[in-house]
Amino acid sequence: MPSLYGLLNKAIRVGRLTMTDAKGAVHVFGGKEPGPEAAIRFTRKTAEWKILLNPELNAAEAYMDGELVMDSGSIHDLIKVFYANKRHFDLSPSQIFWRGISRKIRRFHQHNVLSRSRANAKAHYDIGEDLYRLFLDRDMQYSCAYFPEGTATIEDAQTLKKRHLAAKLVLKPGQKVLDIGCGWGGLALYLAHLADVEVLGITLSERQLAVARRRAEVLGVSDRVRFELIDYREVTGKFDRVISVGMLEHVGVQYLAPYFLTVRDRLSHDGVALIHSMSSKAPPGVTGPFIRKYIFPGGYAPSLSETVEALEPTGLWLLDCEIWRCHYGYTLQLWRNRFLDNREAAVKLMGERFCRMWELYLSVAECVFLQGSSNVFQLQIGRERDAVPITRDYIGAEEARLAGLEPEFLERVVASAAQALDE
Repeated sequence: MPSLYGLLNKAIRVGRLTMTDAKGAVHVFGGKEPGPEAAIRFTRKTAEWKILLNPELNAAEAYMDGELVMDSGSIHDLIKVFYANKRHFDLSPSQIFWRGISRKIRRFHQHNVLSRSRANAKAHYDIGEDLYRLFLDRDMQYSCAYFPEGTATIEDAQTLKKRHLAAKLVLKPGQKVLDIGCGWGGLALYLAHLADVEVLGITLSERQLAVARRRAEVLGVSDRVRFELIDYREVTGKFDRVISVGMLEHVGVQYLAPYFLTVRDRLSHDGVALIHSMSSKAPPGVTGPFIRKYIFPGGYAPSLSETVEALEPTGLWLLDCEIWRCHYGYTLQLWRNRFLDNREAAVKLMGERFCRMWELYLSVAECVFLQGSSNVFQLQIGRERDAVPITRDYIGAEEARLAGLEPEFLERVVASAAQALDE
């Protein structure tokens, strides 16, 4: 009969896991190669066979429910042991079975029609800004920051991200910009202050909408920065620039082609779009069961191959493709540390079980980007082949120019988030 002990003995080759079972017996796995170490203890026997049946989901639930506790180290140490040996865990019969099932029904999981997309957004983004304020930067940027020199504060790295995106958009006075998935409005407001442009930010989160609108009022730019509670499929009109940061992950694999057709139809004849999304160096896959069930229902980070396959029939030009490898890992590391620094406040807000879940989420995501196969891509696309300069030299030059403009407005834009949230 297969057992959890057999699985762990085969899979853990790097680092060491010490496990105390529900009867008090101690088992040690690994130790052949140096690596991360963790010690866990089961408080219920049933958790052991549940994890054997579906390791990824049931181990997460056992930790959330207190059936799996850390004897030494943190849950992050345990996740690091798992990712150091992930390719061996992936070969286990149960993992192969569940991955096969997930592939067959992934279109069902990602069946993001309008009503379902709204429900998915509410499930994650409308749980309360007070939680997000515990670990995000002051501007409430909930997407990958940019670390061109490898180290920066989360505040500076998020500013560098916005500056890099703006440089690629090559904004000109009088242009109209569409921000698909605008979050709490920080990027839209940043772009509007850089140049005399009009911005429409759209979101499916009612709470994000309220904060973004209030920020525009505080800054006195409501006349040219609007925020609406609508889906990307409901937008009409033409825009000179379209930007989407961290939104493609909510589209769903079967909706990638319609998404890019929508982007094409919203672009003016010489328009430029910039699509920033989580992805992977691996072939098309599936969303892990823990993330799908508890964190991002309906979510999927598309591979570059299936994204480009959906883009090609639109007739749009792929003007530039940039791959960010470690940047999200660094971002998540800072988010996780800030969350842990404020964990007591998080427990008061959301309860202990939720906080264990959120620790798992941030830890798993960090390891996926620093030890796993995940990355981020930025696709710059347009209707015309010469919509932007034909070499990338302009990006650095534009970033330097934008950096010179920021002192006039950046602090006010960032501070507007706290003012809107505190009201």
